[in-house]
Amino acid sequence: MKYVLVQKYRSMKKLCHYISEYMGVLVLAAAVLALVFPSVLQQIPTTVINYLLGVVMFGMGLTLNLQDFKIVFSRPKDVIIGCLAQFTIMPLLAWGLSRAFQLDEALALGVVLVGCCPGGTASNVITYLAKGDLALSVGMTGVSTLLAPLMTPLLTWALAGKSINVDVAGMLLSILWVVILPIVVGLMVKGLWPKFTEKATDYLPAFSSVAIALIVAIIIAANASKLLAGGLIIVIVVILHNLCGLGLGYLIGRLLGLTEPKKRAISIEVGMQNSGLASSLATLHFAAYPMATIPGAIFSVWHNISGAMVARLYTWNHHTERNETLQQ
Repeated sequence: MKYVLVQKYRSMKKLCHYISEYMGVLVLAAAVLALVFPSVLQQIPTTVINYLLGVVMFGMGLTLNLQDFKIVFSRPKDVIIGCLAQFTIMPLLAWGLSRAFQLDEALALGVVLVGCCPGGTASNVITYLAKGDLALSVGMTGVSTLLAPLMTPLLTWALAGKSINVDVAGMLLSILWVVILPIVVGLMVKGLWPKFTEKATDYLPAFSSVAIALIVAIIIAANASKLLAGGLIIVIVVILHNLCGLGLGYLIGRLLGLTEPKKRAISIEVGMQNSGLASSLATLHFAAYPMATIPGAIFSVWHNISGAMVARLYTWNHHTERNETLQQ
């Protein structure tokens, strides 16, 4: 009986390893299926996304220590560097790409709005899967969100010449319920039941991968018509915006001599935006420009797919470096 249980445990662990290892393939498959059969997933309300992210953040809390956060807030330089990169690289890239591809006013406004938004909670999940500095990622998400009520309208006005109002209380409550509270609960559970936590951490990366795939599928199904109407040019612009942000974020970390986990965290935080907020702001404040919601919808889908691929690349590099170290 004990042998059978051990074999089942090993099989489950192996399955979880494959799921997290091939997360990019899983997310891409979910995206394609949702685009081809949107009506199936349109029955699921998009509010489920927040609950999924909350559960994933709880799982991340199980992997953290309070010491991780003490390091971030005792050395605020890394958070400041990351937030400065966030609110310079992505807005300027958005403005430059809109000009380079000669987008019409509505689409250009939508791209700029995405670039001027803070980091999203999905970046925390991807940082966790990429073996990045999760505490730094959460710190950057929190600080950039606190700055967003000032920075997002100011940058949007400066780069697109449009005025918007940002729901300060709504954004703060969102980051509290979806990110901070689940992590705190996870930390508490880890402190109270360490043996349970140790066993659960074997399955968390796979669970997070499945959750992200489901989130992507729900987003695509809800925005299928907008995605198809957006055209190839806006898709290319969104992809370039995200990939350049990921690359430049990593480059800044490298130029400043930061550790590998910190470079990964800054790369992912800079490249992955709160694009859901961008779509919401476009809907609320730019009703005269209905196409302005499209870049946010496309970014919401693409940055999860690219994030999965980047996480796979970073973890592959992590294992390679580890093996080289062991051989030495």
